[in-house]
Amino acid sequence: MAGVLKPEAARILVDALKTKFPDTPVHVHTHDTAGAGVAAMLAAAQAGANIVDCAVDSMSGLTSQPSMGALVASVQNTDLETGLKLKDISTYTAYWRQARHLYAPFETTTTMGSGNSDVYINEIPGGQYTNLQFQAYNLGLGDQFEEVKQKYTEANEVVGDIVKVTPSSKMVGDLAQFMVTNNLSKEQVVEQAAELSFPSSVVEFFQGYIGIPHGGFPQPLRDHVLKGAKIIEGRPGASLPPLDFDALKASLEEKHNTVLSDEEVMSGALYRGV
Repeated sequence: MAGVLKPEAARILVDALKTKFPDTPVHVHTHDTAGAGVAAMLAAAQAGANIVDCAVDSMSGLTSQPSMGALVASVQNTDLETGLKLKDISTYTAYWRQARHLYAPFETTTTMGSGNSDVYINEIPGGQYTNLQFQAYNLGLGDQFEEVKQKYTEANEVVGDIVKVTPSSKMVGDLAQFMVTNNLSKEQVVEQAAELSFPSSVVEFFQGYIGIPHGGFPQPLRDHVLKGAKIIEGRPGASLPPLDFDALKASLEEKHNTVLSDEEVMSGALYRGV
């Protein structure tokens, strides 16, 4: 999701998968934050990937997927010919370019301006990149976003170099902004953990609310962060008590004085706080 899959790595990965599982379709998805997405997808396709993801040109690039037109044009007159016509893609692209103008005031990707190869260092997922930037501005850290990105790298190292995707990536982002706000280095976070008041997402991560990371939690940091708070062993959902959806629906309808759909009740169950 961060677009950290480089072309040669894509070739090695897909080749290994197709060698080990020759009858299993391989579908590769990446974002294009650094600008190398087309090259990575071409390498994956040449190594035997059955499907690679892309986005129509006017919606592609940066934290979106690689350009569809560029991929299609790159494999024309080769064994990987897609059968798609560039003229059709151009028409489709033009439509979405106009549609995108309608939402320009709400865009955050425009503040990026260009590809960012530092994603290979900080590993910020594409879906989080713009959200993190928006949060930084709201927290008064807009002018320090480059520092936030640097601290994201450090925060990830502090918690054990984990797999970063929602919600773990949000936790790393919260810790990064916490470090910038309090002018903390990764060494200071570890050394002063027992005295620091960490964001709730960080505490819940160390409690085990989103599972146990590969390799476990770093110690004694975990104990210092938790300060005696309860720990969840194993998969969090396994110990989750049963939920009476009918009772929840009734209480929510009474509270809001309206008839709710099952989807709304599910939202209420998942996001009690909001």
